[in-house]
Amino acid sequence: MTTLGHLINGSRVAGEGRHQDIFNPSTGEVGSRVSLASKATVEDAIAAAEAAFPAWRDTPPAKRARVMFNFKQLLEQNADEIARLIGQEHGKIVHDAKGELQRGIENVEYACGAPELLKGEHSKNTGPGIDSWSEFQPLGVVAGITPFNFPAMVPLWMYPMAIACGNTFVLKPSERDPSAVLYIAELALEAGLPAGVLNVVNGDKEAVDTLLDDARVQAVSFVGSTPIAEAIYARASANGKRCQALGGAKNHAIVMPDADMDNVANSLTGAAFGSSGERCMALSVAVAVGDDAADAMIDKLKAQMPSLKVGPYHDADNDFGPVITRAHQEQVCGYIDSAEQQGASIVVDGRGVQVPGHENGFYVGGTLIDHVTPEMTCYQEEIFGPVLLVVRARSMEEAMQLIDDHEYGNGTCIYTRDGEAARYFSDRIQVGMVGINVPLPVPVSYHSFGGWKRSLFGDLAAYGPDAVRFYTKRKTITQRWPSSGVREGAQFSFPS
Repeated sequence: MTTLGHLINGSRVAGEGRHQDIFNPSTGEVGSRVSLASKATVEDAIAAAEAAFPAWRDTPPAKRARVMFNFKQLLEQNADEIARLIGQEHGKIVHDAKGELQRGIENVEYACGAPELLKGEHSKNTGPGIDSWSEFQPLGVVAGITPFNFPAMVPLWMYPMAIACGNTFVLKPSERDPSAVLYIAELALEAGLPAGVLNVVNGDKEAVDTLLDDARVQAVSFVGSTPIAEAIYARASANGKRCQALGGAKNHAIVMPDADMDNVANSLTGAAFGSSGERCMALSVAVAVGDDAADAMIDKLKAQMPSLKVGPYHDADNDFGPVITRAHQEQVCGYIDSAEQQGASIVVDGRGVQVPGHENGFYVGGTLIDHVTPEMTCYQEEIFGPVLLVVRARSMEEAMQLIDDHEYGNGTCIYTRDGEAARYFSDRIQVGMVGINVPLPVPVSYHSFGGWKRSLFGDLAAYGPDAVRFYTKRKTITQRWPSSGVREGAQFSFPS
């Protein structure tokens, strides 16, 4: 059985000590193993990044950008293999895996603009013969800790921009699906990254704790569940590190009575069940304003959902695949059980779905639950599965209050034909990313991604313009060259 190790200082490093099985969620079988890095292994990766930093910091931004251009080309040329590796260990259908990769490539494209993004600012004659300018300088060694649900895209949110800004990077991906991460990192080396600039360590809490506590690591970016995000932010901050930690979500869609219900059903089906609902931007709650709107929406969904195809990753005709592990499958079904026990109505039940030839896979079918109330466990917590909840509200204001009262504020949207209602909603809703008739309002690469409330810990969002600020520190220089032969006396008042 293949055992995956790490990528340190430009070379694959065999794993030692502890290992963990990697499952193929489509079949339920163990496909390979991954080494769980010890503290010493992570320290080796940090040391390699530290050693590579001085030369990389002094590499002109244009040369760093050329590596990113090469990297983008290699990602596009190897998209089929990357999608296969994602599907094999995550279960994501091949078309969805390629979509994930493309959104990651867009962040590499943005990083190609490093010479423009790092220019700084210049002001001449801020005083008599005095010039002032600012520079954006790299931090040093920085780290990223990424989740299982986007093994290609989320790491590409982080290290391309960090590296383009002149930093060196240590990545700790999810130990559940590391193959695509290692493969992509090797493409970055092939693109021209010097050894040590990008390092990958597979591991668990021991690896994470080492990155959080090592004084050589200047900044940490994390994406995952809220309890872990909060703990990582607190620990990194206590250790004097810059940190951004993106947590969980409970994304609501308000469905107004005037909405195009055919469009609503199509949008909600893809946004709720795509990637088996294992997206932090998945729409998991539809808040229908009025019973007529709720009934019309549910009728459309009931007619559409039986045609959903769930199955293995390699069949591109499937709409979505399995969830990541057997334990997660049981957890998702447990949320459906709790909704039923607490008085909700199971309109379409995805429990117990069977995929012929893949009976041991970790599958949950698309599930639709009506008459959900805010007190129910399924509403309060992030399910992270192919489950759509329907909450009924009497007014738009009541629907918005539900969203504002929830602890998460990642993404939301409204379906309506009324421009005034849409503008009111987007202006006042207390959520970081908002869609108007757009179910997954994930910003493009030249904007930034981040929620509000307990969906983001830290002052800066991920990728885009905020990433430049997160991975650099500003230095401002004020300069004066006095005229030859001029001598000035001491000045004791504050200069102005």
